[in-house]
Amino acid sequence: MFRTALRNVLAHKARLLMTVLAVMLGVAFVSGTLVFTDTLSQAFRNQSAKSYDDVAVAVEMHPDPEQARQAPGLSQKDVDEVAGLDGVASVAPRVGGFAGVPDKNGKLIGVGWSNKGTNFAPGKDGKDRAYAFTAGDGPVRDGQIALDRATADKGGYKVGDTVRVATNGPVKEYVLSGVFTTEDGAVNAGGSLVLFDTSVAQKLYLKPGYFQELTVTAAPGAQADKLLDEVLKVVPKAATAQTGQALADRQAEDIEAGLGALNQVLLGFAGIALFVGVFLIANTFTMLVAQRTKELALMRAVGASRKQITRSVLAEAGLVGLVASAVGLVLGVGLAVALRSAMNAFDLKIPAGGLVIGVAPVVSAFAVGVLITMFAAWLPGRRAAKIPPVAAMNSVHAAPAGKSLLVRNLIGAALTALGVVGIVVGAGQGGDEGRMVIAAGAFLTLIGVIVLIPFLSRPVIAVIRPFFVKVFGISGKLAGLNAVRNPRRTGATASALAIGLTLVTGLSVIGATVGSAIDKMTVDQIKADYMVTMASGDSLGEDAITALAKAPGVTAVSPQQAGALEIEGKYVSASGVTPGDIEKVLNLRVVNGSLSTLKQGQIAVADKTAEKRGLKVGDTVPVEYLDKAKGKLTVGAIYEESEFVSPVLIDRKLINAHEQQPYTREVYVAMDGGASDANAKALSKAMGDNPGITVMNHKDIRDAFGGPINMLLNIVYGLLGMALVIAVLGVVNTLAMSVFERQQEIGMLRAIGLDRRRVKRMVRLEAVVISVFGAVVGIGLGAFLGWAIGETFKASLPGYALVLPWERIGLFLVLAALVGVLASLWPARSAARLNMLAAIKAE
Repeated sequence: MFRTALRNVLAHKARLLMTVLAVMLGVAFVSGTLVFTDTLSQAFRNQSAKSYDDVAVAVEMHPDPEQARQAPGLSQKDVDEVAGLDGVASVAPRVGGFAGVPDKNGKLIGVGWSNKGTNFAPGKDGKDRAYAFTAGDGPVRDGQIALDRATADKGGYKVGDTVRVATNGPVKEYVLSGVFTTEDGAVNAGGSLVLFDTSVAQKLYLKPGYFQELTVTAAPGAQADKLLDEVLKVVPKAATAQTGQALADRQAEDIEAGLGALNQVLLGFAGIALFVGVFLIANTFTMLVAQRTKELALMRAVGASRKQITRSVLAEAGLVGLVASAVGLVLGVGLAVALRSAMNAFDLKIPAGGLVIGVAPVVSAFAVGVLITMFAAWLPGRRAAKIPPVAAMNSVHAAPAGKSLLVRNLIGAALTALGVVGIVVGAGQGGDEGRMVIAAGAFLTLIGVIVLIPFLSRPVIAVIRPFFVKVFGISGKLAGLNAVRNPRRTGATASALAIGLTLVTGLSVIGATVGSAIDKMTVDQIKADYMVTMASGDSLGEDAITALAKAPGVTAVSPQQAGALEIEGKYVSASGVTPGDIEKVLNLRVVNGSLSTLKQGQIAVADKTAEKRGLKVGDTVPVEYLDKAKGKLTVGAIYEESEFVSPVLIDRKLINAHEQQPYTREVYVAMDGGASDANAKALSKAMGDNPGITVMNHKDIRDAFGGPINMLLNIVYGLLGMALVIAVLGVVNTLAMSVFERQQEIGMLRAIGLDRRRVKRMVRLEAVVISVFGAVVGIGLGAFLGWAIGETFKASLPGYALVLPWERIGLFLVLAALVGVLASLWPARSAARLNMLAAIKAE
């Protein structure tokens, strides 16, 4: 039986190639993902270990607000005490934060979060062990900086040049004293690193005389664990310390956790490919079994058992799976190399290191490829074994039993109904719990629709068919009839497109709905012409806010300064704003009282928070600030809750009196003449053309809020592309099988006058009908899921209203029809070239 299986594989190489392609795509993504993440993980682990080679102990200090007023970090005394311990060779204290450098065109080098600045910390020999200088020396006085080599090269800077550096305030100019190389993770991720003189860095990022962290290098023979115990005795209680090895291990774990999201996305691609590939594989083996019905019947007649027939088909599938897995593994390794190159091309640098091909990717590739193929081929093999020898010899293909289809339809209807109920319940429940219920319901619904899809093919195609008949005449009529001739096969073929379009349509509906709500929200609530933020997400400095207020044409400036208050024993987040200007930059709907009371030192409370805490205008409440100072504040206004401010508004001067380092996420600015290029340039110029500060108009704000949704949509469109590739292969298989089964019929049609052109058209239209059928099912199910998921966050998104992106839906239908046309090229040509006399004689 194994020799028979091998012979059949070799006899049907072209047709099995389609199955190999389907399995190969999924295996390539599985193995490629594992190789890629293993390679990245190993590279970052090696880099992390290398960057902490000389670190015996690392100390960090992040005091709470009350402690920060006394000691915001490690003092010079703390550093000296650690340096004086036995076994300590040297100590490197650090303080840092955001620092961005522009290129010659004024554009920020790097991506904001990875642009960092710190201090140059030389030892007794005048060298900083963390950096190897390739030109010049480290900065040792005010007005000097050093740059990492990659940033210096991108900016075209050389030692002695004047470099503009952005921090969290107006940009300043420094002289470049040196260029260095480093193993710093931010630099290797495509960012930049600026070294300042220690006193300059302290003024910029913390407070003169204080550091955020320090690293200890051990003397020869000293043990890191014992040194750690000694260090903990002399540093403040608010400080944390750990060995360099522990720090390297923690950083490696953080890197792996960060790579987990990318890993899941890529494995999602693989899962979709394998899932839709199951239908293609099942169709392929169904077709092969149909072609060999007489052969299998003869084998049964001469003594082969049902189990042997099934094992023969499974052996074929196993061989195909082995070949597909081997090719897929090779492609996966190539995919890992390509992904690594792509990341480097986008300046997301990966540390040097070889490609890591472990046991897991190899085992996973062959396990997934072989098992998926054999699973998909099991049902066709089981059906082949059940056909009686005599019945098989007398009929090329037997129709599925009515009882079998009835049972299938009942199971599909039950699963679909249960899933729909779950989706509706989840939509009504809302929140994260509701989305979990929807996910479970969506899974059941999708499985149910796939099981039920042969039954759905007749009514859905019956709706589509009149259009084809009216436009294409007899070819359209025959195509519609042929599409429902074998509902099982049509349904299995359409499932690939249905699955892909369910995902894409659902995300498109959510994206369009959220985008519309964000547009409405920004238009309704933001009166300001601009929102100013740091590219790094850090806080804007007070000097930047002052500069904005003094810019020509500015009529109102109000920061959205993050803060918190403890009101009647419970903390609530608060926004420090500018009284009198907040009303001019944000459209806050006042329910009771007046926002003008903010000038009098009163607070405004969001309506939901006021209701929850039982507050009303005129109430005086005891409060406690973050520095533990206590006071009493009066509620001067109640306003409708807004996404753009916290539940409590307070004069920022009151917050600043109790904040060591105020954190301002964004500043809203209104200007004479509204948003214009001239006004945007005026704001940038007022802040010294700081490349680290972003000035956003209304469109930029909408794009910023909608960015994650758009990114997710692009990922899902990639999934659609994969589903389309597999769908093309599936339609080719189905049409080829249909042409094979209908040789006599096609020969007869040719004999009575249907020319080759119309035969081609008939086959092409059949492919289009099947593809459009799959698209209609997928779009309908996707729109339903999009509505349900939207309902779960409806309460938290003001202005929510369901939006169906009709133009995208129309594009999806056109793409589905195009899939059918492309997939039909080879089967249509084969059908048209049939010799009519030979076809009529064929049994």
